[in-house]
Amino acid sequence: MPTLLLASTNRGKLREIQALLSEAHLILLTPDMLEIALDVVEDGTTYAENAALKALAFARASGLPTLADDSGLEVDCLNGEPGLRSARYAPQPGATDAERRLYLLAKLSGRPRPWKARFRCTVALARPDGKIFLAEGACEGEVIPQERGQDGFGYDPIFLIPLLGLTMAELSMDEKNRLSHRARAVMAALPEIRRQLQLEENIR
Repeated sequence: MPTLLLASTNRGKLREIQALLSEAHLILLTPDMLEIALDVVEDGTTYAENAALKALAFARASGLPTLADDSGLEVDCLNGEPGLRSARYAPQPGATDAERRLYLLAKLSGRPRPWKARFRCTVALARPDGKIFLAEGACEGEVIPQERGQDGFGYDPIFLIPLLGLTMAELSMDEKNRLSHRARAVMAALPEIRRQLQLEENIR
């Protein structure tokens, strides 16, 4: 079967992407499996640039087609923050997900609700020869002041999907992978993933 490297060490992301691609008839590898450790500087100005930087670095290091993503939470009343800095939003080095959520809620304190927001994601598929393909996804909702739910990661416990009345962290993996920003981006990329991996297999 065609092989795809998933360029992430974030266990939550890997679980979601592996579940999304579980029926795509692909061999899914992670950097740990190949003993590849890269510290890619994410200095792009867009999600697409950061995703492409990661995908290309791992594709060249592994010699395999590689999928990477970059995503963020954008809150309207904070002019789109934390956005690209979602994983590095809290000022303290090495902040946990919980600390980032607390920092965000502190910045929102006193502002009128609802705190409308959205998750955005761009996935990049890179080939070792440098060709890159992009797809995007988004999920609209709002930030709430109380954490709810035990699943998910990052900002999921404070991101409410109003139509469902549930936070991302209250959804099952199947539910999340039907409507999340990452699910929509990966599903949009899937036809190109299949096409490029088949081309790669034919070349080999």
